[in-house]
Amino acid sequence: MPHSTDKQFFTEDEALDFHRLPRPGKLAVQPTKPMATQRDLSLAYSPGVAVPVLAIAKDEDLAYDYTSKGNMVAVISNGTAILGLGNLGAMASKPVMEGKSVLFKRFADVDSFDVEVQTTDPEEFVTVVKNIGATWGGINLEDIKSPECFVIESQLQDLLDVPVFHDDQHGTAIISTAGLINAVEIAGKKLEDVKVVLVGAGAAGLSSIGLMKSVGVRAENTVIIDRDGVVYKGRDNVDQWKAAHATDTPLRTLEEAMVGADVVLGLAAKGAITKEMVASMAPRPIIFAMANPDPEITPEDVKSVRDDAIIATGRSDYANQVNNVLGFPYIFRGALDVRARQVNHEMKVACARALAQLAREDVPDEVAIAYRGRKLKFGPEYIIPTPFDPRLIWYIPPFVAQAAMDTGVARKPIEDMEAYRTELRQRVDPSAALMQKISSAVRAEPNKRVVFAEGEEPQVIRAAYGFKQGNLGTPILIGREELIRQNAAEAGLNFDDLGIEITNAKVSHKNQEYTDWLFERLQRRGYLRRDVQRMINQDRNYFGATMCAHGDADCMVTGVTRNFNMALREVRRVLDVTDRMIGMSIVLAKGRTLFVADTSIHELPTAEDLAEIAVKAANTVRKLGRQPRVAFLSYSTFGNPPGDRSEKVRDAIRILDSMGVDFEYEGEMPPELALNPEARANYPFMRLSKDANVLVMPAIHSAAISTQLVQALGAATVIGPILVGLEKSVQIVPLGASVTEIITAATFAAYEESVVEED
Repeated sequence: MPHSTDKQFFTEDEALDFHRLPRPGKLAVQPTKPMATQRDLSLAYSPGVAVPVLAIAKDEDLAYDYTSKGNMVAVISNGTAILGLGNLGAMASKPVMEGKSVLFKRFADVDSFDVEVQTTDPEEFVTVVKNIGATWGGINLEDIKSPECFVIESQLQDLLDVPVFHDDQHGTAIISTAGLINAVEIAGKKLEDVKVVLVGAGAAGLSSIGLMKSVGVRAENTVIIDRDGVVYKGRDNVDQWKAAHATDTPLRTLEEAMVGADVVLGLAAKGAITKEMVASMAPRPIIFAMANPDPEITPEDVKSVRDDAIIATGRSDYANQVNNVLGFPYIFRGALDVRARQVNHEMKVACARALAQLAREDVPDEVAIAYRGRKLKFGPEYIIPTPFDPRLIWYIPPFVAQAAMDTGVARKPIEDMEAYRTELRQRVDPSAALMQKISSAVRAEPNKRVVFAEGEEPQVIRAAYGFKQGNLGTPILIGREELIRQNAAEAGLNFDDLGIEITNAKVSHKNQEYTDWLFERLQRRGYLRRDVQRMINQDRNYFGATMCAHGDADCMVTGVTRNFNMALREVRRVLDVTDRMIGMSIVLAKGRTLFVADTSIHELPTAEDLAEIAVKAANTVRKLGRQPRVAFLSYSTFGNPPGDRSEKVRDAIRILDSMGVDFEYEGEMPPELALNPEARANYPFMRLSKDANVLVMPAIHSAAISTQLVQALGAATVIGPILVGLEKSVQIVPLGASVTEIITAATFAAYEESVVEED
């Protein structure tokens, strides 16, 4: 297996388990029609299915109306160029193809199947795809080596009446061209004047230089470098695709070509570009080092010789990531929605220009939240949108669709483009990206020191390792160093040079200071000094929480080895509550994000408690980048039927009325009214402008049972409960929590601490 890179924050076993558990693979089929009755069966299959069969037999275009073809793409490969791993065979490409299908669904709600073709013969490959290609609304070719990929794509475009798109070529070309348009603008230059050097004359490189020429770069200002040096006119052993971009130049080496160059495009390998080459470039150089996993030259090396450079890479841990996911989902979304016959040159240009334009627009808060500490603004550090920008789904496809319509390849033109944009906004809810945004926000903050209280536990050690490798902060493991290192070695982890700290509470030089402080805090609560000394020596929750109280750590995660209430009691003896402490669970289900409170603290809240829970939850949700709309849930609907608990909810509403809060709220009501606009039609007096996203439960049992039930049924992903309201952020995971759960809790702890500091 390939070696892990320095930036990789998972083990090989974790990668295998991710693909194997709880069921193999990353894809499944879900029906779009109910199959609950005999009538459903009759309609879905025999005899009802005969009706659309006969209709399609008369007019094949009706397959778009009566089948899933119109929202279905095939991701097809023969495995001859898998990632950076080479020709490993068709079946080895399957995990990558499944992953591509997942991205189609996640970012653009495009359904997809992967198809692996067992041949390296281009003609045989074309024949196979030609004979099955009409099944789908589009074909995404992937991981096919150059130059065969050019032949395959070209022939299939001619043979099929659906879009055929080789993402390794055109995806990179589109994103890098968008970045170049903006980088040239920022550098104060013009596309027609810049001198561009391409390092790496493969499929992606040649497609990129071709698309850049179409937006204004002059052919005579380009130089292409392959393994044998400059591709110049008249050179021997140059294939037709490279020859099409050959220039009449005296330059013969990369070093010569880089002198005075304005732009260098790296699509080669680590180390291909040196600092000396960068130093020889023109003022305000533009450097796109896009090799993965390691760029041709790192941004750090570039900045060491050129502080005026504009830099992009293919990596997510640097600014300006050239990521194909910015392109292919939205190109196919637009192409499918107009039932395009192909993805033509004009559609690619439209996508590149749309991406460039989006980066110049004001960045909304829900995007900026992923980069806490700096406001994203068009400039050297932000020349292309971020992959998790929720505007992409409704901003990019309309430009692609319009280009298809303008060039006559659209079967079904869109009549109302504004209505189409509205439809796209509703199609994919960006809430599924919540954790990515939170993680990005934490990475953008000053480094947070996070206590992992149960530091000897193997899953805690692995979580700390993953947390650090993810650049989320500095983990501090509490425990016996020898045992921690032993357990780490057994897990195959070596973090000597990683910056993970280990603290043994019993022998810490802070032991006496912490004991003195905690005894002063607890001496009038029935604790003797020897009790406190034992707590500091032997209980990692007390020691870890005291570290946070003293500023020796920023936040903490615990709970793996003891239940929630026990862990919370221990932490509460050390840390104060700021105003109101609540537990809030985040439920991600069917395109919705719901925040449920209180799921862990208040067993039978009073009306005053409920009102304060609502205020705290609404404030927290707003800090997560959402506009809170609060529903107080109950078995009762505005007094019918009456009951003690529903009366407390009504009192809470009256309390909020008197407080004059700045968020929408309503109650008491069952979940149907909170989440279904049709149900609310019978209650015209309701104050919710849209579906509620914050659900305040009447008691802890209803909150905990409801969230755990939907999670157990697999109907939703539940994060939390997230603990909010302590003077220092502490998150408590469930007993026996997984590595992922611990990393998630630690990430929220670091995020919440950043929010508290900003307040």
